[in-house]
Amino acid sequence: MDIFSLTNKVAFVTGAGSGIGQRLAIGIAEAGADVAAFDMPSSTGLAETAAAIEALGRRCVTLQGDVTRGDTVAAAIATAERDLGPIELAVNCAGIANAAPAEEMPLEQWQRMMDVNLTGVFLCAQAESRVMLPRKRGAIVNIASMSGSIVNRGILQAHYNTSKAGVVHLTKSLAMEWVGQGIRVNSVSPGYTSTPMNLRPEVAEQVKRFESETPMARMAEVDEMVGPVVFLLSPAASFVTGIDLLVDGGFECW
Repeated sequence: MDIFSLTNKVAFVTGAGSGIGQRLAIGIAEAGADVAAFDMPSSTGLAETAAAIEALGRRCVTLQGDVTRGDTVAAAIATAERDLGPIELAVNCAGIANAAPAEEMPLEQWQRMMDVNLTGVFLCAQAESRVMLPRKRGAIVNIASMSGSIVNRGILQAHYNTSKAGVVHLTKSLAMEWVGQGIRVNSVSPGYTSTPMNLRPEVAEQVKRFESETPMARMAEVDEMVGPVVFLLSPAASFVTGIDLLVDGGFECW
């Protein structure tokens, strides 16, 4: 259906070199958009992302930088617009995760989590808005987590959970600031997902618990994040802003 199409749009996607971000960048191209794929210089997956997008007949430019540097993000957006055209869509997916008991967590570990997962999303959305607002059109999707709404059993991630809760409320705040200026802002909160991090042999037992605690009795596939994000970016969601869309297999119902 045309209302779900992203044809002739240009999207800027962070965290596009691996995991959910990579799949979203490719999925957005499958929906018809050209994609600027952004990730850390240490990422080894951007070339793979670009090859998959170009195999679909869409254009892709790969960009490297740190989402905690607003000037770097702004420069990447300028390059993307020069090479692909005006950015109308954005997905802010770059993030990190680790664990530590709250009473033992070094301040540096807490601060790094906030810098990447929350401040990084703000800086990206800020840079994206600066090119979208003058044109009075755009759609932004921030990738949060169900951990922004619940506390995962047995996982010591006070810093991660807090950062993702911040992303959800930041999304609502930006949506309301820009609601009359042509920009929609929403977030998607994945549940447990089969990313490379969760497919490591050393976390196999933990994954069994994740699956048993999820009503649908499995983790999500990364493919299952594409539809919700494409929907929120597309004309089909033209009256949707400020929501956090849970994609968690029913986890929060229990």
